[in-house]
Amino acid sequence: MLDRINLEHILFLDIETVPESEHFNELDDEKKELWGHKSKYQRKDEFTAEEFYERAGIWAEFGKIICISVGYFNFKGDIRTFRTTSFHGEESKLLKEFKNLMITHFSSAKHLMCGHNAKEFDFPYIARRMIIHGIELPYKLNLFGKKPWEIPHLDTMELWKFGDYKHFTSLKLLANILGISSPKDDIDGSQVRQVYYEEKNLDRIITYCEKDVITTAQVFLRLRNDELLDTSEIKSV
Repeated sequence: MLDRINLEHILFLDIETVPESEHFNELDDEKKELWGHKSKYQRKDEFTAEEFYERAGIWAEFGKIICISVGYFNFKGDIRTFRTTSFHGEESKLLKEFKNLMITHFSSAKHLMCGHNAKEFDFPYIARRMIIHGIELPYKLNLFGKKPWEIPHLDTMELWKFGDYKHFTSLKLLANILGISSPKDDIDGSQVRQVYYEEKNLDRIITYCEKDVITTAQVFLRLRNDELLDTSEIKSV
């Protein structure tokens, strides 16, 4: 039961990703060929491999993480606070900083990680990029040998499915039907590459990522039938 989970034991998170290089022609010949093979079923005959490259950020083998935003609850008596922070910049550095947070504050058996569609995207993406950079996986992301009930991951999209494995609901739609202010009031995921490479506005992406974390936490509260966060309860650190 969700209402039995201590909110202070959950690390909410979201990531933003972009293609590893700004332009397709910056890849070496072998990587270009590999990208062509990897993407051919998605792009079919509608796009060339080069034309489709702007979407490469969704694959951990051809993309990179530029921001990981996290949020967590803190209770002092009747005062509830939701604190957010972000790791950004050079990928290896931000992954190590994120790992350090997990080890120092969210490493015990009682702690959980939560995101929206995170079991399919965020969690495996972070783990794959850590391995690529030679970073040892923290316990919460190392799933090798774990049984399903031993995996400390929550996913608000999965919770909303109620066992319907074919059902996909975006965070924006879920927020709308649950009466939560939409996080998509500036950019959406399809624009992150442009904002990062062309506008070079990482701060705008960080704000967007943190809003998604807040919205994910709000969705989780609604699934528990708890009161939504007021803006006065949200603190950026």
